[in-house]
Amino acid sequence: MSEAALLALALALPAAAAALVALCHRWPNLREAVSLAGAAVTFLTVLSLAEPVLDGGRPGLVLAEMFPGLAIALELEPLGLLFALIASGLWFVSAVYSIGYMRGNDEAHQTRFYVCFALAIAAALGVAFAGNLLTLYLFYEALTLVTWPLVTHHGDDKARAGGRTYLGLLLASSLLFLLPAMAVTWWVSGTLEFTPGGILGGKVSGGAAAALLALYAFGIGKAALMPIHRWLPAAMVAPTPVSALLHAVAVVKAGVFTVVKVVVYVFGMDFTRDAFVWLPWVAGFTIVAASVVALRSDNLKRRLAYSTVSQLSYVVLAAALLTPLSMIGAVLHIAAHSVSKITLFFAAGAIYTAAHKTEVSQLDGIGRRMPLTMGAFTIGALSLIGIPPGVGFLSKWYIVQGAFAAEMFPVAAALLASTLLNAAYFMPIVYAAFFRRPPAADPAHGEAPWPSVLALAATAAATVALFFMPEVPLALARAVAGV
Repeated sequence: MSEAALLALALALPAAAAALVALCHRWPNLREAVSLAGAAVTFLTVLSLAEPVLDGGRPGLVLAEMFPGLAIALELEPLGLLFALIASGLWFVSAVYSIGYMRGNDEAHQTRFYVCFALAIAAALGVAFAGNLLTLYLFYEALTLVTWPLVTHHGDDKARAGGRTYLGLLLASSLLFLLPAMAVTWWVSGTLEFTPGGILGGKVSGGAAAALLALYAFGIGKAALMPIHRWLPAAMVAPTPVSALLHAVAVVKAGVFTVVKVVVYVFGMDFTRDAFVWLPWVAGFTIVAASVVALRSDNLKRRLAYSTVSQLSYVVLAAALLTPLSMIGAVLHIAAHSVSKITLFFAAGAIYTAAHKTEVSQLDGIGRRMPLTMGAFTIGALSLIGIPPGVGFLSKWYIVQGAFAAEMFPVAAALLASTLLNAAYFMPIVYAAFFRRPPAADPAHGEAPWPSVLALAATAAATVALFFMPEVPLALARAVAGV
């Protein structure tokens, strides 16, 4: 099979899986087997494209041409391959986890859940494979629409309110800012193609370039740069597997992926830094401010949500520094945050399923009753703090080196402050879980259903494995950075 055919197949498989899941709605075991099989085959198909991309190939395919020079087209390059591997690989793990969570909590509308989850992966892969801004925008918006039913899954007033915030902010930011940014890009450059070295160099400068960058930065609402961030904590009304999808697998990763893609292939790494000088400050503020909100939050999922807002801005900040080292850190952090944060959300869902606890203040001694879950939580937390052997240490190390290379010492200070705040809101959870006694009134319980525990153990293991074996993501990051 040709590389172009494999690209099309990888995009079609999740959509086909969604259709088959819908047909199997009367047979839960078969429905979930189809979901697992679709995820596994999709990942293997994406993985088969890794070797040609790492060897310098760029598989591509034109799906439709609207008019000369503007087509809906696919092209796979190193950054897209990394995102596609993350999305398809974590889809399989999430499907395993969801079996334990959805059945353990006797959730309604499980078929709709699995259908929309598969469609979200299809949209995420479309974002990863996009060969130009138009294609990316179409799949980016599709991702918003197909994840909305997941956010509103419970169907109560709280879920509908969270869904309105989610849909409203993401659609408004893309329509009001991202779409005009694309129009300006087309007007000044005559193309929307992703091009190594960028397409805007020498065509826009000064205040106009800074304004155009602002349209992109705030128009890519899924990157959750403040103040376009409230959709993310609002979406925590969804079931925990959806939170994992939003925070680690597809939605926020589509956001920071798009930011990096725009910086590298639209502006270019050699673009004048004067246009970018403001963005590290906004990202740095988001990093610290979101960390402070996380520190003050007692609800576990809310704390993790604001941690995600902070961690996403590591990627935005690193990309905005325009140095090879920081860009390597930005790309690595996409992978590091994915495996680390999905582990934390899986653990939060397991705690809810087994113990029905949602608040940090309720977690005294829970590590004694759920050692596997809280052991995995500890690994994910250490990684996001930046402590070896979590892969988050590697990505943060490159970002800090990039900050020093750019002589942005306040940025390095913001990263240090965030690291301390990360420790301040994660480590008390770990301490309370293992070193405090559970309340005497707590009913006895053990771990969550085994599929959920298996999934969170796998992602925790991946968090450590990528620290010791980072060759593939590091090679892809270096290719993106041009080194």
